[in-house]
Amino acid sequence: MAKISKKRAAAEAKVDSAKLYELDEAMGLIKEVNLTKFDASVDVHVRLGIDPRKADQALRGTVTLPHGTGKTKRVVVFCTPDKEAEAKEAGADYVGLDDLIQKVTGGWTDFDVVVAMPQVMAKIGRLGRILGPRGLMPNPKTGTVTPNVGAAVADVKGGKISFRVDKFGIIHSSIGRVSFTPEKLSDNANELLGTLLRMKPSSAKGIYMKSVTVASTMSPGIKIDPKSIR
Repeated sequence: MAKISKKRAAAEAKVDSAKLYELDEAMGLIKEVNLTKFDASVDVHVRLGIDPRKADQALRGTVTLPHGTGKTKRVVVFCTPDKEAEAKEAGADYVGLDDLIQKVTGGWTDFDVVVAMPQVMAKIGRLGRILGPRGLMPNPKTGTVTPNVGAAVADVKGGKISFRVDKFGIIHSSIGRVSFTPEKLSDNANELLGTLLRMKPSSAKGIYMKSVTVASTMSPGIKIDPKSIR
């Protein structure tokens, strides 16, 4: 069994693994037990009582976090020439079509979000094998396939994130950084978790939100009481 460091042991001692913490309390504690020297990501992991193999329970969507994630997202926009100026003015980092497709085909994936116009999706389809496994393929359900590319870019830059349930029924999402105040982390967590509660599929039976855990990079996980979600 690997020996844990004194810092890790001290952090774990502050977390009661048998306790369900109030959401606000957990967001204060996450800052205390952070082990990194850098501004670590704070992530929420939600285990849902759904079957992702059923089409109506394969949850995916978007949410705009009130305080953003603390990370500036690099946005690629695939569009027709008449929309390039609109995308750039909204803050897109890379704009184009054939030249960008060629670049991505060559293995370039130095970006976080892809926005595309419906008219160019036939061309983008060939990038599926590269973008798909990385969760970067644009999709109408997340608002990343749209003729309004400027608005889509502004949303992403303003804190809009996308999420999707994995094959185990779990949603993983960043809700900020450890440098955020507990209040900002709570606001962001409530926005995400409240959205998931509203999206509960009518066909889902039994307990819907089975467990909610928050953790920063390398820190122990803190279990949250779903009843404390506002």
